[in-house]
Amino acid sequence: MAKRISQSSVNWAALAERVPPNQKSNLSAFKMKSDAYLRRVLANPAEAPKINWNQYKAAITIPGMVENFQKQYEALKIPYPADTLTSQIDAQWVQIQKEIEAYVKESNANIEGYEKKIAETKALLPFDQMTMEDFRDAYPDMALDPINKPTFWPHGPEDQIDYVDPEANKQAPAH
Repeated sequence: MAKRISQSSVNWAALAERVPPNQKSNLSAFKMKSDAYLRRVLANPAEAPKINWNQYKAAITIPGMVENFQKQYEALKIPYPADTLTSQIDAQWVQIQKEIEAYVKESNANIEGYEKKIAETKALLPFDQMTMEDFRDAYPDMALDPINKPTFWPHGPEDQIDYVDPEANKQAPAH
């Protein structure tokens, strides 16, 4: 015989902690429906009521009719569905936990990298206190280098003599 439920197996407090504030009303509506279903189940007896067959045998005069009904009633077994999905759900949960752990490791690595960048940025001099030499030391790829790489004012790449427009090369027809 199937196990009779006696209480909800859902941890509503733990579930409520994970639900976003804008979904709390949906969770409470779902909890109310679940509780109403549990109350309806618990209102019914766990076992089917016993029938007094002797009373029917005394009242019904057709021979064998009550015995036939009694035999059919006692042979009746209502099957409880077999649990075939719990093992699949457990396997999915193991896989999901692995994915969560990988995501947490990746996120922690990203956080460490960003914290290093923040620390480097905080360690720099403020731009209003920086000299051109300090800027060159902090950002060598962006700083002007008039000795090794002289440029013309306003020092943008498109303002230089040897500048080639990358878009012009793409649009030129090939012969």
